[in-house]
Amino acid sequence: MKKTLEIDNEIMVELAGEHDATLKALEQRLDCEIGVRGNVITFEGGEIDVERGSAVVEELVELVSAGHEVDAETVASVGAMVADRSGKPTEVFGDIVWEHRGRKIVPKTLNQKNYVDAMRSHSITFAIGPAGTGKTYLALALAVGELLTKQVNRIILTRPAVEAGEKIGFLPGTMLEKVDPYLRPLFDALYDMVEPDRLTALMERGAIEVAPLAFMRGRTLNDAFIILDEAQNTSPEQMKMFLTRLGFGSRMVVTGDITQVDLPQASFSGLVSVVDILGEVSDIAFINFESKDVVRHKLVQRIVAAYKNYSGPEV
Repeated sequence: MKKTLEIDNEIMVELAGEHDATLKALEQRLDCEIGVRGNVITFEGGEIDVERGSAVVEELVELVSAGHEVDAETVASVGAMVADRSGKPTEVFGDIVWEHRGRKIVPKTLNQKNYVDAMRSHSITFAIGPAGTGKTYLALALAVGELLTKQVNRIILTRPAVEAGEKIGFLPGTMLEKVDPYLRPLFDALYDMVEPDRLTALMERGAIEVAPLAFMRGRTLNDAFIILDEAQNTSPEQMKMFLTRLGFGSRMVVTGDITQVDLPQASFSGLVSVVDILGEVSDIAFINFESKDVVRHKLVQRIVAAYKNYSGPEV
């Protein structure tokens, strides 16, 4: 079967990407042959593959027309949504969580869109799934947006200070300097969303606080957007302590991957037990991510899936 699509010249330029990178990603993603001449794209192959390929391109054209940047990552996400029939890409990508320096932070999968909606509509949201699914990044983007539009008075970011198989207790410095390596990924994400000078000013006046989980004990957190990252490394007691810090006008997001627990083997993860304890409690949402929600390099999806299916000795 053969099918052609004629595309507006300006949209075609945006769709092609720098050095035709987007078109190359499209060729790799589709199961049919595509050819490009000017502003005309030709699809050739089996009927199902051709129809699916043209549907992916039509969705990408809609995104470009709506002002969204399209890259190889977008092609992969749109391709997955079209293949699974799991949502309208323009509706998913059209939900701008935060925009910084002209760069839009948006959901990239239907599950990510559901996650953003859950955070907006629930007091506590749990996001459980593998690395690379945007759990922490999207929560931070939403938090920054609400802080800078004065919907909350402060952001509090916290992580349990647990080594991932490595010991760093010998490092010199103050307590905050010692725990900095644990918190560094949160700072890296913040620098993607806020100008460095503004971020420094917000932290100096306490509008953004980054601290290890142990520092949360005894506090009541009002008018705040609170994110607990790497929650699989909390004990049940720590999880209860954290959740009971919720104050008036506040929202909590708890993220983690229950397949990457770094606690001693005798310990039990608070993130695992909380699903059974709070699963039926109202105003609490649980979003479960899968390997198909990974928005990093496509090889990461395969690695996550391979580990999930592995039945050999525990790793």
